[in-house]
Amino acid sequence: MYRFLELFKYFFESGIFWYTVFVFVFNILLAILSARTMVTYMRKNSFVDYSVLLQSPLAPSVALIAPAFNEGMTIVDNIHSLMSIHYNNFDVIIVNDGSKDDTLEKVINEFDLEKVNYLYNEAIPTAPVRGIYKSKNKAYAKLIFIDKANGGKSDSINAALNITTKKYFVAIDVDCVIEDDALLKMVKPFLEEHGAEKVIATGGVIRVANSCKIENGRILEVNVPRNLIARTQVLEYTRSFLMGRMAWSRLNGLLIISGAFGMFDREIAVKCGGYSTRTVGEDMELVIRMRRYMRDLNQKFRIVYIPDPLCWTEVPEKIKVLGRQRNRWTRGNIGTLLMHRKLFFNPKYGLMGTLSYPYWLFFEWMTPIIETVGIFYFLMIALLSSPNWFFFILLLGFVYFFAVSFSVWSILFEEFSYHRYNKKSDMMKMIFAAALEPLYYHPLTVYFSLRGNYHFLIGKGGWGNMERRGFHAPG
Repeated sequence: MYRFLELFKYFFESGIFWYTVFVFVFNILLAILSARTMVTYMRKNSFVDYSVLLQSPLAPSVALIAPAFNEGMTIVDNIHSLMSIHYNNFDVIIVNDGSKDDTLEKVINEFDLEKVNYLYNEAIPTAPVRGIYKSKNKAYAKLIFIDKANGGKSDSINAALNITTKKYFVAIDVDCVIEDDALLKMVKPFLEEHGAEKVIATGGVIRVANSCKIENGRILEVNVPRNLIARTQVLEYTRSFLMGRMAWSRLNGLLIISGAFGMFDREIAVKCGGYSTRTVGEDMELVIRMRRYMRDLNQKFRIVYIPDPLCWTEVPEKIKVLGRQRNRWTRGNIGTLLMHRKLFFNPKYGLMGTLSYPYWLFFEWMTPIIETVGIFYFLMIALLSSPNWFFFILLLGFVYFFAVSFSVWSILFEEFSYHRYNKKSDMMKMIFAAALEPLYYHPLTVYFSLRGNYHFLIGKGGWGNMERRGFHAPG
């Protein structure tokens, strides 16, 4: 029995050690690949004149689809923002998903809407549509407003897909602020298709709008969030988008386009059945289903991520709201992975099956669980015997140093690329947040992930109330 326990201890500790080493090494490799991809992209696009595409009557048609549920605080500003985007051929489709606040009334009054008869082809089943509205003001001719019974975000986007005939669609969160040239940059990869390789989706970088100065749906001044939780999410988003998804895009192994802002080939999305209403991770699930669809047809394709900061969103500033968001992300991740478990190390699906899916399974889903098991294991060892405290403190210091260094590297990554935070004090604020993140923010996200796992296990679903302060909130 003693021999068995010794062997268990050896293999368990070795497993945790090598798992940690692999996570560190793989993230460093992704960061290096992202940096090289970023440099290549910026050199290539420094010569691009987007005004040519803006003026071209041949610009591909695009539908901007924004579901709205109880967004009365920001809905008007954000519709103005969407309507003012620089592009030649696009519609803005707002889907009111059974809001219980004054969202419908505010939009009708602000944009002078009236109910109209509009062609509605229910290719994808959705909750009942109660009315389709257009503006009596020609200045808002591009705006289409759908009022429907509540069915969730996925159901709302599907309702818009049943109406639009545009070649591409952009799925966004209505609380986002979009850069003027966002569509010009997002559509460019579709125009650069090479031979038989078809681009089926593109994504851009999401930035944090908290504490920024915003008027009429435009970013006038970029500020580091005053709230520490929001400020730490700036680091998190930078690491995720600039140092993660850029690398996966280069490998053509990307499994997720952010639900806050992504462009898709409408025809392929509809043929795949649109967004799934069976998971709260609808953005990741659609990307995987579109990839599977193309692989099953033996068609070459790419999903492209670009590093331009194209979309700004309000992130949670309260721990309770952050917890609901991360709980939902975890449940969506688990649900999607289980729905597509056929991909697990399946060479038929190429890199997606042999690398992307296993990585997401072992290092996106399992890491918080393994980390928690490791902590409890050490506590048990500390109670029952005498651990090697010197080695423990050394290892803990190394993990902390790596985490802070990785965050600082992400700050430098942003600084030497798009440099959106211009104040001298911004760098110090971000470094301070990076130093604190492993001590308070990371344990919180691990806890929220564990709760998400538990809630998925017991079948507790739901979106969770994502209360917002609005872009005009002070502080």
